Amino acid sequence: MTAIFQSLRHENYRLWAIGALVSNIGTWMQRTAQDWIVLTQLTHQSATAVGIVMSLQFGPQLLLLPLAGHAADRWNRRRLLMATQALMGLLALVLGLLALSGLVVLWHVYVLALLLGCVTAFDAPARQTFVGELVGEADLANAVALNATSFHAARMIGPAAAGALLAGVGASWSFLINAASFAAVLAALALMRTAALHPQQRSSAARSGFVQGLKYVRHRPDLIAALLMMFLVSTFGLNFAIFIPTMAVGAFGAGAGAFGTLSSVMAVGSVAGALLAAHQSRPRMMILLATAAAFGVGCFAAAIAPDLWVFGAALLLTGVAAQVYMTSTNSLVQLSTEQGMRGRVMALLLAIILGCTPLGAPLVGWVADVFGPRWSLGVAAASGLVAVVVGLLFLGRHGRRHLHLPAGAPGSIDAAASRRP
Repeated sequence: MTAIFQSLRHENYRLWAIGALVSNIGTWMQRTAQDWIVLTQLTHQSATAVGIVMSLQFGPQLLLLPLAGHAADRWNRRRLLMATQALMGLLALVLGLLALSGLVVLWHVYVLALLLGCVTAFDAPARQTFVGELVGEADLANAVALNATSFHAARMIGPAAAGALLAGVGASWSFLINAASFAAVLAALALMRTAALHPQQRSSAARSGFVQGLKYVRHRPDLIAALLMMFLVSTFGLNFAIFIPTMAVGAFGAGAGAFGTLSSVMAVGSVAGALLAAHQSRPRMMILLATAAAFGVGCFAAAIAPDLWVFGAALLLTGVAAQVYMTSTNSLVQLSTEQGMRGRVMALLLAIILGCTPLGAPLVGWVADVFGPRWSLGVAAASGLVAVVVGLLFLGRHGRRHLHLPAGAPGSIDAAASRRP
């Protein structure tokens, strides 16, 4: 088996990968259909309303951060995931039934987005750190990259399928299909051989508080720099649920089919980026700097695109850069954090990725409404370039010696330093 797919040699990970792919397709179908009905059916093309939905869906990542990180470090992650995945499927079913009956109104979407955000707050850190139990430390970086590949491979299929359903039978079936897709993850979790899992260190009672996690990060300038860079890109740059539909409708006058196709085009870039990340022997700050810069350039190119073809090409570049950047950050943070603190530190990272994006969504939506969607993409371009500045300032002050992984971990800085002349 080639190195790029080395994590698939673990039977439990293979089960997880199959279930996750099915569920991810359903998730992208729902996201696409939900954004479209909010923009075109429940409002008069209000990008602000789309931003509010994003805020409600991802904002709880910040509010529930102390509880979510603690749960991921202290509870059985497999059982926690079974509970969260079942609840997420139930919420998708409710939205699908409302849409099918023709009763859905905007406040229904708001409430269900908020409830989904609360469940996701507990699901995300547990899901990310559960990967270590599936494959062990040696294959963790590769498994993170393959997870991203699965997520964005589904992104190539889900939006296009949702676009076809939107044009044919309406949004409700995208929601109902998503609800059914969670059965695949639940089946995978139930079929796993628990004896083959790789147990990880749990935090002791004395170190179980979230404040301890903040103290841990405070003394790690490498983690602070990585998290601050992600904050900038995530808050102002990863709002493609706003960028793509507003550019499709407002800048190019396209319909639902083109919207779904553009989402899938960016997903192609994301899959390519995830596969590139899977080749990495170790995560490095220089990769974060290069891909953050490429992300900024890609967003700028998308902002000035004269037609759909150029816009799609810019999205392809942006998808590659964004995915290598996010996957590398994920791997760097996980591998450089001791196991007993990993749940809380990952909860902090995921709170930034999923929780800070909605903080910027209303602002980005307002910019799109007032100044036009091209200017909102300009904000995204600036976020990538400012993140590069933050990373360069960190390297200038601390140097690579502070970018360390635990001794013996794949790609540790100590090991790299020992090979220097």
